[in-house]
Amino acid sequence: MFRRRTRIQLKTPEQIELMRVAGRLVGETLALVAAAVKPGVTTLDLDRIAEDNIRGNGGVPSFIGVPGPITPFPATLCTSVNEEIVHCIPRADRVLREGDVVSIDCGAIVDGWHGDAAVTVPVGEVAPDVAKLLDVTEESLWRGLAACRVGGRLGDIGHAVESYVRAQGRYGIVEGYGGHGIGTEMHMEPFIPNVGRKGAGMQLGPGMVFAIEPMVNLGAAGTEEKADGWTVVTEDGKPSAHFEHTVAITPDGPQVLTALDGWRERVAELG
Repeated sequence: MFRRRTRIQLKTPEQIELMRVAGRLVGETLALVAAAVKPGVTTLDLDRIAEDNIRGNGGVPSFIGVPGPITPFPATLCTSVNEEIVHCIPRADRVLREGDVVSIDCGAIVDGWHGDAAVTVPVGEVAPDVAKLLDVTEESLWRGLAACRVGGRLGDIGHAVESYVRAQGRYGIVEGYGGHGIGTEMHMEPFIPNVGRKGAGMQLGPGMVFAIEPMVNLGAAGTEEKADGWTVVTEDGKPSAHFEHTVAITPDGPQVLTALDGWRERVAELG
């Protein structure tokens, strides 16, 4: 989200450990917010939970004040429901209902270092095709994370995401938005699309830290930006899913900085 241009920043092992602190806070915040998702809750309720947890644990929300085409972003979370893909502003009148899905995108700064992650959560029981969409999108994220290895190429990441999604059925992979470098700023170079050619692009090296974030639509890939300058929706009105983690490229393999438990085993399964 919020693509911004700057140079590629390499981190030392000690700096990656500092980013892990921010990443863990993001992961813990997402878990807390996801647990609060239920029918009748508003997206503004979720935003308040997130801001309280981040500030109460020594962090600062990354998203508040990010410049936009019309106004700065005003909230801690992006809470995108159903056909909303990314960047939707939390609102008191946006009430979650049974069968909805909500993408919760969260960023936090701790001691000058950023973490960024997202999860899409079902509200109660959802339709089987929507549940599968969430599963496919989350698995495609892990395929992309596993491709973040020293000596690989940038195109390997998008290729891993794209090839998995294409093999699962007729889904629309959002191409205008994607992952990014991250570190002392939330959005840094390079931009990381969710489609790609294996072996193409710059070589991946130790110290690079990326946010990988597949966005996959149940229908076509087309998108539309709403008048608020932030909210991005599917052109055909069908649901979308969005998952994201921050990952460091190290000589020992990918380190998923925003995951809480089980990520080493998950990466090893795909490695």
